[in-house]
Amino acid sequence: MFIIAELKNDKGELVTVLTCPPKEFKTGSRGFYANGKTEIEGKRYQVQVQIVEIGSKKPVEE
Repeated sequence: MFIIAELKNDKGELVTVLTCPPKEFKTGSRGFYANGKTEIEGKRYQVQVQIVEIGSKKPVEE
């Protein structure tokens, strides 16, 4: 499974689309993540999408 993130401007026009594959973060949490570059009004931007499942972090083993 993966998530498709569409970023739109305030006029509803599509700016960019990112495909967010599953990811296990360094913290131990699970979710989805993607990054990329896009152009808005002639300027280049770096874009990141992070979706973290609440409560997915594994408990610390003692």
